[in-house]
Amino acid sequence: MSGIYDSYASLNSKSSRTDVSDALQSIVNGGVQRVSINSVMHMPICLTAPLSSVDESTRRKLVDLLLHDLNACKADDAQARLTTYDLAQGLLALKSLAKHPSGARILASAQNLSDLLALFKTYKDNHEAGCEALRCVANTLLLVETSRQTLLEKDVNGGEVAMQLLEKSTLPDHVFLASRILFLCTASSFSASAFIISLVENKPPGRHLNAIEIIGSRLDSLTGSILGGMKMAREAMTDLLKFTFNILAHYPKLIDCERVTDLGAGDGKVMGEYWSERLDGILPPLLRAFNTLPPSFPSPLAPPLSHIIHALIATPITTALQPQWFTSHSPANSGRLSSSTSSPASPVLSPSSGDSKDAKHGAFDRAFSRLTVGRRSQSRASSPSPPARSDNVQRAFDLLEVSLSHYLPGASEPDDPSVRKLAKDEADSTLDELLCPLVMLVTKLVTADTATRDRVREWILPTNLDRTSPLEGRPDLLGRMLRLLTSVYHPRLKDVSGEMLFVLCNSDATTLMAQVGYGNVAGYLFNKGIVTAPPGDAGGAPISADGAQINPITGAVQEPREEVEMTEEEREAEAERLFVLFDRLERSGAIPPSSNPIRRAVEEGRFG
Repeated sequence: MSGIYDSYASLNSKSSRTDVSDALQSIVNGGVQRVSINSVMHMPICLTAPLSSVDESTRRKLVDLLLHDLNACKADDAQARLTTYDLAQGLLALKSLAKHPSGARILASAQNLSDLLALFKTYKDNHEAGCEALRCVANTLLLVETSRQTLLEKDVNGGEVAMQLLEKSTLPDHVFLASRILFLCTASSFSASAFIISLVENKPPGRHLNAIEIIGSRLDSLTGSILGGMKMAREAMTDLLKFTFNILAHYPKLIDCERVTDLGAGDGKVMGEYWSERLDGILPPLLRAFNTLPPSFPSPLAPPLSHIIHALIATPITTALQPQWFTSHSPANSGRLSSSTSSPASPVLSPSSGDSKDAKHGAFDRAFSRLTVGRRSQSRASSPSPPARSDNVQRAFDLLEVSLSHYLPGASEPDDPSVRKLAKDEADSTLDELLCPLVMLVTKLVTADTATRDRVREWILPTNLDRTSPLEGRPDLLGRMLRLLTSVYHPRLKDVSGEMLFVLCNSDATTLMAQVGYGNVAGYLFNKGIVTAPPGDAGGAPISADGAQINPITGAVQEPREEVEMTEEEREAEAERLFVLFDRLERSGAIPPSSNPIRRAVEEGRFG
């Protein structure tokens, strides 16, 4: 591919703009393998591979030459090959070359990163050229991890350049690129600890606000841009929220701050366990966006709404923040989103679009693990009652109801292949990744506030719940969550669904069994380390609204059964079958010996 280099290198200051444009375009398109069509199957038999066939030596020479010419253009060198007219196309060619790691490694030096930032500053009024310069930086940070620390070094100061752009520009393209750069630079607290602390605590020259204030302002402006259908607004908010999450996850671990809740983390710091009041200002704009953005279509939880939920999970419900979490307000598009047997009717959904994804969920796994471990040793949480209506709670519950009904329509089984296919086709994800954060958010809200817990429990397990049919077969939120408790393919969603129901029943296993039946939650309780026998007739099983007896195993109305006539031999065979069954349960550890009814009967002499 040396012809591409020779074609460009042969240009000079007197070359026509057409020749320069053609040479740059050949770099952009260089090395593309044309798609060949199989005349029989009408299928492509090879894929395009832009610049992948350009040898490394040629790529390095082209990158060096383009950087030289772009800097010469900036310096207004009369002998430069490029003019300001060619600037955007020249940066596009550079970006194309640097999409390969060998090209990106050249841009990763402190000098070259500084030159790209200088090009952006010089030509920031040239929107296309300025954005291409920032894309070159962002792609380099993505492909060359060491460049992230290089960008933050004092002589480059790229993090501060991005923060100033984020503060001063409301253009979605600029916000997206600045946020992407900042997200990548703060992905690791090990290499960016000083920068993260400075973002929150300082306002360097050139900036009037700290990072939390800037993020809040941009979230509000982008919310309006999304509602107005502005291009790139969703992508901009998504990457801004990724950057926000990095700050919320890392900053409390880097400083000496207050432990606001005990999640059983031991010596380490888990997300949401420690908090600094310096971060308090992030909650109001997050909640405004959470209550204002409409669910997307067809998936109700596409970015940026899903990333707002991630950030809310990382924000604890402290004493200072509790009024904001549980304050009644009426933002645009709030209110009920769907209807069910246990909640009032609602308006029709407003469809919109979203197409980006972040599949990193390790932090949520660790936070949930600490949450469940820590709660075992804690008594029932209580707090002052909130106002009669709390949009944040209602919004979270509505989103959960809509999302579960979308992915598990009717009485469908969670492990049906069509469920996994739908999540893969719509979001290139899994049900665990899509729904776990939202279930965790609802669990967090009902754990923190007694009145909220009672309110949500009445939505899911109302006192007048129809128990004439199996609860796990219901085509509503309760039925779907109970079916998830036996899921094989969605283990994390199974665990968090069980935890939410457990908290709604005041973290009391007896109450949970009485409400939904021992059979539905036996596996969850066993995995949680709670080994208990099925409740008997006096075990607290509820009575239906019409006074009918409730089966403690199913949680449904106990249907009267006719006495079955059995011979003595049949009775002995049935007793032997039950003895073997309970013996297996005892040996497996599912029930303790003291809870084995057959053993008790033998010990009490009721079996001869």
